[in-house]
Amino acid sequence: MSVTGPRIIVALDYPDSASAWGLIDQLDADMCRLKIGKEMFTRLGPDFVRQVIDKGFDVFLDLKYHDIPNTVAAACEAAADLGVWMLNVHASGGRRMMEAAADRLARLSQRPLLIGVTILTSLSEEEIAEIGYPGSPAENVSRLAALAQASGLDGVVCSPREAEQLRAERGEDFLLVTPGVRPASASLDDQTRVMTPADAIAVGASFLVIGRPITAAQDPLAALQAISAEIA
Repeated sequence: MSVTGPRIIVALDYPDSASAWGLIDQLDADMCRLKIGKEMFTRLGPDFVRQVIDKGFDVFLDLKYHDIPNTVAAACEAAADLGVWMLNVHASGGRRMMEAAADRLARLSQRPLLIGVTILTSLSEEEIAEIGYPGSPAENVSRLAALAQASGLDGVVCSPREAEQLRAERGEDFLLVTPGVRPASASLDDQTRVMTPADAIAVGASFLVIGRPITAAQDPLAALQAISAEIA
């Protein structure tokens, strides 16, 4: 699957609509897409998603569905009805859940991209072991990515540290969406497995999810332009 359009996805993590629009109005839809996660969706609901799409931005709805197969399939169809560009499910929900979601979306004339979440980039190796997953973070990501691809998903969310391995294992058509991307001058915040934007693209990332280096910048558009130039 070829990568078209902006490769930067700006993470909208705000407690209210006014703050979000304060950022959105400074950005360029030709240069980035926007990610709407659990907090904003819970506070502002589907209407906010529609408004952002109407503003011209592609939306990655980051709700990480994880439930029984029929429930997740129905939720994915509801997200598609909003007009989102991409949505995600937890790959740890298993093959039947992911296949049900992929099959439901395949019936649509225009379907969003469906991405699987492997191992959250905030988790350290010790925390992964504490959960009960055997092996290293890279081994767990590799296993879940293979399962996601076999279940009909378009790609996975992964740390940029795993992107090179996954690109080699899963091929050029499998999308890799990478949070945990920080320009060299930026704070790591709560991410533990990070890489610079240029390096992440070089090792095989398809799209970069970037939050505070853009959203907390004094001039968000200038920060976006600088990162765009870096990865170009």
